[in-house]
Amino acid sequence: MSEADYKNIKIEREDGVTYLVLNRPEKRNAMSPALHYEMEDAMLALANDPETKVLVLTGAGDAWSAGQDIKLYFRETAGNPAERKRSNAASHHWRWELLNEFPRPTIAMVNGYCFGGAFTQLCAVDFVVTAEDAVYGLSEVNWGIIPGGIVSWNLAEMMLPRHALYYAATGEPFDGKRAVEVGLANIAVPAEELKSATDALARKLMKINPAVLTGTKEALRAVKGMTVNQARDYLRAKQDSVASRDKEIKDRKGMSEFLDEKSYRPGLGPYARETG
Repeated sequence: MSEADYKNIKIEREDGVTYLVLNRPEKRNAMSPALHYEMEDAMLALANDPETKVLVLTGAGDAWSAGQDIKLYFRETAGNPAERKRSNAASHHWRWELLNEFPRPTIAMVNGYCFGGAFTQLCAVDFVVTAEDAVYGLSEVNWGIIPGGIVSWNLAEMMLPRHALYYAATGEPFDGKRAVEVGLANIAVPAEELKSATDALARKLMKINPAVLTGTKEALRAVKGMTVNQARDYLRAKQDSVASRDKEIKDRKGMSEFLDEKSYRPGLGPYARETG
């Protein structure tokens, strides 16, 4: 499948930043089986795309994603076990495995409604920039079901327990500012500043050594379930592994600029990298 064949998503590139857009605005970007297949295909391709330095996930129109398409994803596959299994596998693959393990930084640019199943990809990305007036909600309880898939697990991992239970049990919606407060988002800005704020974060990330950034992502996720001693040993080995694969790190360029050349001041941005 080529990018030109996509009907439910679109890809836009801007100087190293790739915008992967859910493109069913008439359905508030609710996720259908066809969308899942296209997203899986696109994510696999973009993971090996040299032009993609940062990946931004967003939605067309006034929604980021309203969750799974109840009619197409659930009802219309109910009588077709093979299709249900295939679409379920593709849904989990791109929304969690491919996003969570994506080799470059990932940002959710939340421009509107974010409901239900969309919380999985929200929690899978590295960073979240949200419009202040974006609307988040877990409405499953109002349908007589629990937040399924791995949404409940995502909430338990990402949010403080009281907040996770409150919003899952009440179905009460909340805005982008509250999303920052409860740990789901990093930055909330007025809607008209959303694109520029997302782009600014992407450009900041692109200045950092990509091997260090990827290693940091992997390390923070890996140590969560470790003891102190396990984490200490793991991080020592991880640093050695990253250094062995990147000459700039192995040569301790940042440390040299700070101690020898006096050209780098920590806390004021990344050290000067050789990007050529």
